[in-house]
Amino acid sequence: MIPEEQIEKRIRELAQQISSDYEGKTIHLIVILKGSIFFSCELAKRLTIPVTLDFMSVSSYGSETVSSGRVRILKDLDESIQGKDVLIVEDIIDSGNTLAYLKDLLMARSPRSLAICTLLDKPERRVNNVDVKYVGFVIPDEFVVGYGLDYDQYYRNLPYIGVIEQE
Repeated sequence: MIPEEQIEKRIRELAQQISSDYEGKTIHLIVILKGSIFFSCELAKRLTIPVTLDFMSVSSYGSETVSSGRVRILKDLDESIQGKDVLIVEDIIDSGNTLAYLKDLLMARSPRSLAICTLLDKPERRVNNVDVKYVGFVIPDEFVVGYGLDYDQYYRNLPYIGVIEQE
């Protein structure tokens, strides 16, 4: 669906925009594990502003190809985000349920600012409208893998975004 070269080009563009928007500030990236780790690393390497980061692990899929709608926190943050400029980095947003839940949870922790960056956006599936400031690619309603996205823990290491054919 999206070749490696196109992903790398778009990540450079996003990093330039984020660096410009947060010029003179330190950005605190919250990397949503496991899917966004590839995207987050590539993005962070290209940011020209000071970066700190922390990790969260949440699940709404399990081993299914469709979100269950229930969000579970598997790993919470190690540090406080109070007073920080926070950027949630996600691999994909479809229903918006996970991000809406995370945004409410994190806003209650008093960051200075909170924005969302995603590699992939699937607006056709949106149930919960979340404000996503930085979007890599808008994609159709397909189950995708690669560049960190998986199907039952497989295919994350593909250097491109591909589609799982549903039978």
